Amino acid sequence: MAVTRRQFLGTSAAAASAAALGLAWADRAFAQNTSGIRLAQIGFNSQGSGHIQHNHSNLVALCDVDEQVLDRMADQLRERHGLKLDKFTDYRKLLERNDIDAVSIATPNHTHALIAVAAAQAGKHVYVEKPVSHNIWEGRQMVLAARQNNRLMQCGTQSRSSDSLRDAVAFVQNGELGEIRYALGTCYKPRPSIGKKLTQPLQIPSNFHFDLWCGPAANDDLYRSRIHYDWHWDWNTGNGDMGNQGIHQMDIARWFLGEGKLAPRVVSIGGRLGYEDAGNTPNTQVVFLDYPKAPLIFETRGLPRIQGVKGDWWPAMDQFRGSQIGVIIQCERGYVLVPSYVEAIAYDNFGHLIKRWKASDDSLGRHIKNFLSAVAANEPSRLHGDIQEGHVSSSLCHIGGVSHQLGKPATAGEIAEQIKGNERLSISFDRMASHLRANGVNIDTNDGTLLTFGPWLELDPDSEQFTNNDAANELRSRKQREPFVIPDLERSAVAKAS
Repeated sequence: MAVTRRQFLGTSAAAASAAALGLAWADRAFAQNTSGIRLAQIGFNSQGSGHIQHNHSNLVALCDVDEQVLDRMADQLRERHGLKLDKFTDYRKLLERNDIDAVSIATPNHTHALIAVAAAQAGKHVYVEKPVSHNIWEGRQMVLAARQNNRLMQCGTQSRSSDSLRDAVAFVQNGELGEIRYALGTCYKPRPSIGKKLTQPLQIPSNFHFDLWCGPAANDDLYRSRIHYDWHWDWNTGNGDMGNQGIHQMDIARWFLGEGKLAPRVVSIGGRLGYEDAGNTPNTQVVFLDYPKAPLIFETRGLPRIQGVKGDWWPAMDQFRGSQIGVIIQCERGYVLVPSYVEAIAYDNFGHLIKRWKASDDSLGRHIKNFLSAVAANEPSRLHGDIQEGHVSSSLCHIGGVSHQLGKPATAGEIAEQIKGNERLSISFDRMASHLRANGVNIDTNDGTLLTFGPWLELDPDSEQFTNNDAANELRSRKQREPFVIPDLERSAVAKAS
């Protein structure tokens, strides 16, 4: 029987109403199941404010080292939601509270592990932002802290809660496009100069608890214009853009590859180029992670397509095969483009569309709901971004950073000669070199701006130790500053067992 347009629209409206009703019931069931979880938010000047948007109904306490940020958020939550929350500047005082079930951590990278390990040992479940750690060793302690204390610990790689990406991963891993040839992650995100103070360091305001903010990092003077956010570009506290934005794309790329451990070999090429400022992490970088089945290449570019762009850099950033901040999974018979946290598009090798997956653009909300639901059920297996997964993806960024930090100056020609036997690395490097030349950066002569060519580092994926470079193993961890010391849980477990 033919269906009229009116019947079709009526049926569609009924289906939409039923779907909306189903979602309403699901939301109500979720709220009932998780309503008893008492949550504290630690850090919210940036990403943490997004956490609060999705978890405010469970909040009982706030913690931030910046009293101005702390008071402002407390006032907003009281005015908007009628919440009267306890306030802390010191996470240690907050963790003494026995009536807090879980914490959500969105502090700078260098304090993620410190707070997460202490929280797990205090009996709290943990949601921690990416990268989960500042270095490889810290991430391993976080995994051990979660396991030894039977706590759930979720990493903030929210793409793991995207149904669309999960389906696209299954499509590729089921061999629908043949074997994977390589994965390419791109982080082409505008990063102008942060400036540099030449004489007097930044004056820390009295409302900012700087010693607490430094935590295990060195309590050094800052020669930039602001404390917040620009800590990403200082190795003392951050991990550059590969460990900031890029960790999301690194995690997606590794997810598609199906690799559960660190790559056994890595090299970095790049530098902080195009300007001189107070930062010391790369704004331009190629990292080659040499997995035996298929390599994972990661490219970071903070400069626009060409020199001299005025105003907003976003429209002037590079793209490669449709990827700006995204991932390309190249297979035998086609490729998958992942241009966001919630979308994936499969093409054949001639660029013809095969399949598209797209979900609602609320990956962060889904991910936080997943954490709270898993905590309510006390089932770690429900977590979409378990700490082990977050640790491996974060550490891929860290080992690329280690190669960079051990690198030596070289011209583009010298590097090209050294890597000419590696086709995929050479292609990425050639495109990066062209990008820098378009920005007026002289990388071709010794009197120009030399690139940093890192050593090829080899490591044991099981022990997560470098096997060919003692200096690299020194950078697996950091010299911690008392009293902000993360315990060596692996050594403690071995001593206890013996």
